[in-house]
Amino acid sequence: MKYISTRNHAKVVSGAQAIAQGISEDGGLFVPSQLPHYAYSDLQALAGSSYQERAVKILKDFLPEFSLDELRQAVELAYGNHKFSGEHPAPLSLQQKKHLNMYMLELWHGPTCAFKDMALQLLPHLLTSSLRKTGCDKTAVILTATSGDTGKAALEGFKDVPGTKVMVFYPQEGVSPMQKLQMVTQEGENVAVCAVQGNFDDAQTGVKSIFTNDAMRKQLEARNAVFTSANSINWGRLLPQIVYYFSAYCDLMATGEMDYEGETINIVVPTGNFGNILAAFYAKEMGLPVGKLICASNSNDVLTEFIRTGVYNRNRPFHTTISPSMDILVSSNLERLLYHLTGGKADQVRQWMQQLAQQGYYRVDPETMQKITDLFWAGSCGDEDTLKSIREMYQVENYLCDSHTAVAVHVYEEYVKATGDSQTPTVVVSTASPYKFPESVLCAITGKQSEGEAIPLLDALSALTGTAVPEPLHRVREKAVRFSASCAPESMAEVVLATLG
Repeated sequence: MKYISTRNHAKVVSGAQAIAQGISEDGGLFVPSQLPHYAYSDLQALAGSSYQERAVKILKDFLPEFSLDELRQAVELAYGNHKFSGEHPAPLSLQQKKHLNMYMLELWHGPTCAFKDMALQLLPHLLTSSLRKTGCDKTAVILTATSGDTGKAALEGFKDVPGTKVMVFYPQEGVSPMQKLQMVTQEGENVAVCAVQGNFDDAQTGVKSIFTNDAMRKQLEARNAVFTSANSINWGRLLPQIVYYFSAYCDLMATGEMDYEGETINIVVPTGNFGNILAAFYAKEMGLPVGKLICASNSNDVLTEFIRTGVYNRNRPFHTTISPSMDILVSSNLERLLYHLTGGKADQVRQWMQQLAQQGYYRVDPETMQKITDLFWAGSCGDEDTLKSIREMYQVENYLCDSHTAVAVHVYEEYVKATGDSQTPTVVVSTASPYKFPESVLCAITGKQSEGEAIPLLDALSALTGTAVPEPLHRVREKAVRFSASCAPESMAEVVLATLG
C-alpha cells in the first residue's frame, strides 16, 4: 500500500512515512493509492469480533509494513479498559420513541470524553513505530491546531511519550470553558499549550504555514527534531476513524438489525473539518453498505453550501457558536475527497486549493458535483435549533446529548422531512459527552442561560439530570492551571521555537 500527495502524483511514500511526516512538502495531504474492499463475508467475520480485532484487521490492510503483533499491541494499549470506560470503546444506543431507526454511535467514552480519543489514543503508537521504520531518530514535534477537542486528546495521547514534544494552539475565545480547562491543566513534561488571538482557521492556517516553511524545518533540524501533526491532516489520525463505522455496522449485524446482504444504513456526522465524515466515505468506498452520508453543519455552514452548490466559499462571517468544535470555515480534509472524486487529478486539486488560499473560494466541475450529490446530503443548524434538539432528546428519548450531537440530530430530522427516508436505519455520530459543554446543555434543559466556571456547571448538570460526571472530567477539578500564554497568529512560529528552546 502506497500513499500519494493530493497535489503531486510524483510524491509517493509508504504508510509509515505518511504518518511520520504528517503532511507532504507541497502542502498536499497523503491518500492511499488504492482501497481494500470488504465483501459481505468479511463483514460477517468482523461481526463476531471484538472492537480491537476489527481495528487490527482494518489497520493491517492499510499498513502492511506493520506486523500483526505491533498492531495488536498498539490497539490494546489504545482501547483497553484502562483507557475507555465500559466493555466497548464505541457503543451504539438505540432511540426508540420519536426516532425508531436512529442509533447514537457514542465515541466519547475515552480519557478526554470526545471522539478524538478514538484516533489519538492510537496515533502515538503508530507514530513512534513509523519513525523507527523510516529510520528517524529525531524528536517528533507534534504541532496541532484545535477547535477544542483535538488539542486535549493530542495532549493526553502523547503526554510523556519518549521522543515526542506536543504543542497545541487553540482560539482564545473559541472553545468551551471545559475544553479550555482540560488543556491548560494538562500534565506531562513534553506538552505545551498556547491560545491564539483569532479563530480556529487562524490557528490552523498558522500551523500549516509552519509545516511548509523551509526556514522552520532547518531550525528544527538544528535541534535534531522534525515536525509532524496530530490533526486529521495526518493519515494516522484519519485511519483509526474508519474502524468505528465498520464496527457500528457489524454491531447491528450481530443484533440482527442488519440481517441480509447489502442492507444499507445512513450515517449522520456533525463536522467542521470534514475528517470524521471523510472516514465514513472511505468505509463506504471499501464496501460498507451505506446509503447517504449526511453532513451536519452549524451556523458556519460552508460545507453545507458546498455540498448543495459545488461552491466552496470561506468569504463569509465567522460565527462563534455553542458547538465550537465545528466553528471552522476552511475544511482541510475536503481536499482528500476532491482528489478521489476527480479520479486522482492532482493538478486540478492543487489549482482549487491555490484558488481557495488566494481568493477564498473555488467551484468544482459538474462531473465532480454530480458525484458529491450522489454521495452526500447536507444541512445546517443554528444555536436555537441546537438547544431545541438537546431539550427534545432529553425530554422525549431520555437521552442527554451535547451541542454537537444535537446538530446532527436536527439535520437528520431535516433530511427525513426533505426525502421521506425514515425507514433506513441511521447511525448518528455522537462526538462528545454532554459534560464537555454543560453550559449549553443546562441552558437547553432549563431554558436559562448558564454561565460561570466549568466545575460548578458540571455539578449543576449532574444534580439536575441524575447522571454522573464522567471520571476524566471529575478529575480536572484537582488539577492546577499550567498554561496561560497567548499570541497573535503571525507569532506562532516564534512561540514554537521559544518553546523548543
